[in-house]
This record gives sequence, C-alpha cells and structure tokens, in this order.
Amino acid sequence: MMETITWVALALVGFVLLAWYLTYSAARLDRLHAKVEGSLAALDAQVIRRAESALELGTSGLLDPATSLLLVDAASHSLERAGAERAGERHGSDLLHGQTFSGREAAESNLTEAFSVALTAETLADVRVRGGVAAEEVLGRIEATALRVQLARRFHNQAVTEVQRVRRKGTVRLFRLAGRAPLPETVEFDDEVRYQA
Repeated sequence: MMETITWVALALVGFVLLAWYLTYSAARLDRLHAKVEGSLAALDAQVIRRAESALELGTSGLLDPATSLLLVDAASHSLERAGAERAGERHGSDLLHGQTFSGREAAESNLTEAFSVALTAETLADVRVRGGVAAEEVLGRIEATALRVQLARRFHNQAVTEVQRVRRKGTVRLFRLAGRAPLPETVEFDDEVRYQA
C-alpha cells in the first residue's frame, strides 16, 4: 500500500513538473514571438526613415537630375511597399501577421544600391560645396538612418534565430507549443551603404 502511494506521489510530482515546464516553455515562446514582432516594427520604422532621408536628398536639388531621379525612385518604391504593408495588402507567402517583411527585401536592397551609386566621393564633395550646412545635415541623417537599419535588421534576425532555435526543440514540437503559428524568417537584404561620408 505504501509503495503504491509513493509511486502515485512520484507520478503526481512528475506530472506537475512537466506541466510547469510546458507552461514555462509556451510562455517563453510567446515572449520570443512578441520580441520578433517588436523588432520587426523597429526595423520597419528605420527603413521608412532611411527612405524618407533618401527622398529628402533626392528632392533637395543638390544632386544632378539623373542621380536625383534614381534616388527618388528607389526611395518611393521603398515607401510604397511599406505603405502597402500598413494598409493590409498581403503579398503571396505572407503568413505571419506582424512577423514578416512581406517580400520588401528587394526594394530595400535597391535603395541601398541607389545610395551607393548616387553617393560617390565626387558627388559627396560637390554636394558639400554646393549645399553647405544643409547638405551636411541631410548627409548626416542618411548616415544615421543607414546605420540604424543595419542594427535593427541584425537585432530582428537574432530574435528570429532564437525563436527558430526554441521551436526546433523536441518538447516544443511534441507538445505543439507553437500552435499553428508559422516559423518566422530572417530578413535578408543589402543594408550596407557604401559611401565616404
């Protein structure tokens, strides 16, 4: 009789520990998904600021018309994609609400390339001579927003990697702790603006 009570008590303790572990794991996974959403919102805000600074430079009159057009076109496309995302237009394989970049990577890579083409050392020197303090402010904003985009994307990708790591655990898969939520993916685009500020 005493042995049966001992086994029942051990089974009950094991069940309670398993329930605690599963509850803890599910809550942690939920927090990690929330972190992914927050980091993606931060990245979204930074790419919008970067596009706005590109638009400011492109419409400032400091660049030649062809370079201005290139920069304004790339910035406008980036802002249009962000606006479509905000308006709720979902594109193709967008399964994660608040946890996907919705295929905007190409637009952001194009803007990065436009910066690299437009902001050559010769162009920068000319802009600084013609624009003075105003040009320095615009170029400073571009440099700052470009750096913030890099940092925000890296932070987001780290958060996604952590979710992916936790979701690969056997207990998470076995007990379906993630529910039906699709796995978030990292955001990959060229964010390194190559110019000599």
